[in-house]
Amino acid sequence: MKFQVVPVTPYQQNCSILWCEKTMEAAVVDPGGDIDRIKQAASQLGVKLVKIINTHGHLDHVGGVAPLAAELNLPVEGPHREDDFWLAQMPQYAQMMGFPPTETFVPDRWLAQGDTITFGEVELQVRHTPGHTPGHVIFFHQPSKLAIVGDVLFQGSIGRTDFPKGDFDTLVKSIREQLWTLGDDVQFIPGHGPMSTFGQERASNPFVADKNFG
Repeated sequence: MKFQVVPVTPYQQNCSILWCEKTMEAAVVDPGGDIDRIKQAASQLGVKLVKIINTHGHLDHVGGVAPLAAELNLPVEGPHREDDFWLAQMPQYAQMMGFPPTETFVPDRWLAQGDTITFGEVELQVRHTPGHTPGHVIFFHQPSKLAIVGDVLFQGSIGRTDFPKGDFDTLVKSIREQLWTLGDDVQFIPGHGPMSTFGQERASNPFVADKNFG
């Protein structure tokens, strides 16, 4: 599997295009907006977008889902059903935050712990990682040891927990039980900012480093 990060929206959210090297079929992760930029990137990469997958329901991650799905006739998978209330509020939040008018959507498939996502010959594992939002999920590709973690974990930080139904202790538990168990050598694409590895964050992240849990 190959990937390309495409920052979108004024929040510079890390939308990602993941694709199967054999079939060139691709999934787009968290198309928060700027769908022309996403389509242009896919065209330049020579890949065919076949589905949209979402880590969670915050506007900067899903604001472009409805128009992109409609234009390219793409199925939508994720997030977990617990984020349904976030998706329902998208139009109001777009207006509040100065985003373009935004349509809500209902995924063709809600995702849950233990599910798998496939495109081409690629298979991603789904892990439910609440805390930032109650319905947050992450995606893991075992062969390339790559995780796409949305706003659960960042280089040197973790996701905010002051939103409705966010919870700090739940987020830390998700990170330690669902991310660290994948292996220190796993690289991850966060929802914002640069990539890192789980091992690096276990050693130095001030919120979730192992030394905090002796």
